[in-house]
Amino acid sequence: MNAETATVMNLPAPPAVQSLAAWSERDTFELALRKAKVYAASTLVPAQYQDNIPNCLIAMNMAKRIGSDELQTMQNLYIVQGKPGWSGQFLIATFNQCGKFTALRFEWRGQQGDKDWACRAFATEKATGEKIHGSWVSWKMVEAEGWNKKSGSKWLTMPDQMFMYRAAAFLVRTHAPEIAMGLQTVEELRDVIDIEAEPAPTKAAALASVLQARMAPAQPEVPATARPVADPPPPLALEPDLLPAEPVKPAKAAKGGGPSYPEVRAMLEKAADAEALETAGSLISSLPQQFRGELYDLAKARKEALA
Repeated sequence: MNAETATVMNLPAPPAVQSLAAWSERDTFELALRKAKVYAASTLVPAQYQDNIPNCLIAMNMAKRIGSDELQTMQNLYIVQGKPGWSGQFLIATFNQCGKFTALRFEWRGQQGDKDWACRAFATEKATGEKIHGSWVSWKMVEAEGWNKKSGSKWLTMPDQMFMYRAAAFLVRTHAPEIAMGLQTVEELRDVIDIEAEPAPTKAAALASVLQARMAPAQPEVPATARPVADPPPPLALEPDLLPAEPVKPAKAAKGGGPSYPEVRAMLEKAADAEALETAGSLISSLPQQFRGELYDLAKARKEALA
């Protein structure tokens, strides 16, 4: 290959080709968004994906990266106090099906109940024939880390199963980290997180709570007929971006007492920048299904107008 040929091969793609690639990416995202809406409307997906299109999109992306079925990924990707984690059995199944190793197996040492009772996972790499091992997980480690002291800990009721899940996670993260994608297993998360703690509210839920509190009419402490005649107090001042376009209709109120359809629509229409538009858009999923399509289209149009 001469210098002239190398120069030609390194030239940037023509504008028409670059434009085609951009449209292809946009079409791919639009298709994924439509699929995510179907998953979010289904009752067959776990609760953390129902009426939550962003969670569905992220799970679909992770399924594509590890070569797994989208619905299967959603059913095995759990959220523990805001942290995602794979189920132990799903991690083992994905390792066994990746094709790089033989099926994962376990070896034990010590006697049940002793400090040195331990388990580790092993497999053989097909390309080299090398036998790989994970770290030993011992009962001494379990007690030192406090895994068996959490409320409802499975280490006290099914220690054998927990040993194998933990040992498998250790091996996968050291020898095939691309399978776990940096995530812990749900069993590991429950060992280190107090699952009884109350979860923190999301940004959308917090905003909806504030809006509801500020727009709720004051409750009279005495019957209306017993109150002295006086000028009514001035209404609470609301920011322009939060003013509803029309009176709130109870029939269109969001789930859990959040903002209603007219309020969310007004917030979308009055959004002056991308941050305000994103905040308003995060409230769409809390509305009944029949209003979402229209509001998603409005949010998309407003985004293009702001751009």
